[in-house]
Amino acid sequence: MELLKQNAARLGKKEWRPFLVYVAALHERSVQPATAALPHPWEEIGPGYCYAPAFGHWDILHAVLDVLPDCPDHARRQLENYLSLMSADGMLPGVLAFRDGRFRIKQPYICTHPPLWPYAVEAYVDASGDTGFIGHVFPLLERQIGWFERNRKAGEGFYYLDIASHFWESGVDEGVRFDDLAKAILPCVDATAHVYILYEHAAKWALRTGRPGAPFAVEAERLGAFMRTRLFDPATGFFHDAWAVGAPALRRLALEGMWPMVAGAADPAQAGRVIDENLLAPERFFTAHPLATVAVADPKFELRMWRGPAWNSMTYWAARGCLRYNRRDAARRILERALDSSARVFAATGTVWEFYHPQGGDQLTVRRKPQTPFNTPSRDYLGHNPVLAMARLWDALGA
Repeated sequence: MELLKQNAARLGKKEWRPFLVYVAALHERSVQPATAALPHPWEEIGPGYCYAPAFGHWDILHAVLDVLPDCPDHARRQLENYLSLMSADGMLPGVLAFRDGRFRIKQPYICTHPPLWPYAVEAYVDASGDTGFIGHVFPLLERQIGWFERNRKAGEGFYYLDIASHFWESGVDEGVRFDDLAKAILPCVDATAHVYILYEHAAKWALRTGRPGAPFAVEAERLGAFMRTRLFDPATGFFHDAWAVGAPALRRLALEGMWPMVAGAADPAQAGRVIDENLLAPERFFTAHPLATVAVADPKFELRMWRGPAWNSMTYWAARGCLRYNRRDAARRILERALDSSARVFAATGTVWEFYHPQGGDQLTVRRKPQTPFNTPSRDYLGHNPVLAMARLWDALGA
């Protein structure tokens, strides 16, 4: 990973570079020897993670995006490790904790996590020119789509177990959207958008591998229309879960409402409102360290994990969503403010944190999970910090 470290020293602003070089070195330090469970040496979520050493979840996808384009071979190995965990029916389990020489699944095996891996595959192919990898993984994409269709369908959309059983399958542990809601099976805005992403990629990859893409394109359009007409609330200019649209008592301004825009399913007017009235609004998500995971103005905002603090991974996805609608200005502002803050915190604390104080305050005043022994954000945490990818994107956007 020498090239990764060398190029980190050239990215972004001068004041970011000590932080970025540290993160590049942390990637190298986080590679573990191969085990019987995975085909290649594996990159852990971060040596400071409270459950370290651990592998998997959407964390590894952020790590893959971070090391590209400098380490394409390492990126492919991590994708192969990750996809090797898929079961015969298309299930991808959550975090695997490495204990006593073997992996154990930390969450119940029924829990999956956001299926954003097609973006990482495309980033690898773009960086390496290895177009054949698409054909290699396309059957796995089809298999996972089938799993979601059989196991997470909710009317016209899809759901995560967050609503059905309070297993935090969405990756947003203890999210505010479910505080005042009885357990049920109803369309969730994030799950629906994430399955849309699977269909959208399947339609493209089918054509690239000589297969008909129309069936997947039809499903993507159906889901897109559902999100545009049923999950967008004109009162907030934002997307919400099916039960919350038009229902102020149940409607939360949680950052998960950005996902239809990130996926490209929003119409241009809706995307504009998501960006200008929400992502760039200081009273909502555009905090000193963006983006707050719950709007500052929402009564549920607090300095606890996904209930207010900022996660750099979500900032990265929001910026990518802005670019889908040619909002380079918004993407650059969001990335720059997050990297400015991350570098300042690194200068003060010497580490990269699991998540950040959204208002730029003391990192030790934000809380993780008060009911556990781990109530402060983990240090030396890579899984939600694709900061090298963020800096590359900021550079690419220019002044």
